[in-house]
Amino acid sequence: MKIVVCMKQVPRRDDLLRINASKTWVDEGSLSFEANESDTYALEEALRLKEKHGGEVVVATLGPADASKTIKEALAKGADRAVHLVDAAFERLDAVGTARALAAAIGPEQPDLVFTGLQSDDLGYGQTGVVLAELLGIPHASIVIALETSEDGKTLRAKRELENGWFQWVSMPTPAVATIQSGINKPRYASLKGIMGAKKKPVDQKSAEAVGLAAAQIAPREEILSLYFPVREKQTELLEGDAETVAAALVARLRGNGII
Repeated sequence: MKIVVCMKQVPRRDDLLRINASKTWVDEGSLSFEANESDTYALEEALRLKEKHGGEVVVATLGPADASKTIKEALAKGADRAVHLVDAAFERLDAVGTARALAAAIGPEQPDLVFTGLQSDDLGYGQTGVVLAELLGIPHASIVIALETSEDGKTLRAKRELENGWFQWVSMPTPAVATIQSGINKPRYASLKGIMGAKKKPVDQKSAEAVGLAAAQIAPREEILSLYFPVREKQTELLEGDAETVAAALVARLRGNGII
């Protein structure tokens, strides 16, 4: 069984965010980075399936050169090899562009399963895995909190989290895509042996041209025009008069603000 796990490197959640000079994104110069949280759960689920059924776990990462840190951590935990999509054309992609790039790299691998995290901690679209499944032409399950595979690996059974405390079990043939929810398992730590062994595992760096993509094919369909922190303002107005007058004035203001 071959499982491809898509992993993203994102700013650490406890870092102090500052907006860049152009006010179009955060200033990344002062940030440290880590693997996207739900992606680490996806990796752990893939490693457990590999230990149960055998096979290979391949990590696919789209990001700058320093995203190699996330790749090395995944290899140290037990992934067998990695594909790193690194190219100026891959910068600031939206969910569709990211999915197109990943599909171009993952398609030739012909995996049995593709795992992604439910959503990224920085943008949080929650769409990359879903679009990826469509581009690969295979079924998918989203918001997955439990997974089972048949002994022959030809069927995937997934438990999905729905609204209002409801859950759903779905079955589908492989190959398939699953977007993994945080908390599905307990991610492992890399052992010293794993860290040393990761240095010998192959990392295949690919450009947009290498996977057969032109920049126009993955160009973002959306643009961030301005980024800002919410401005907190407090305004207090004292309504004076008897109870009837105050009540009438309060109702008038609530109606004027569209509250009632």
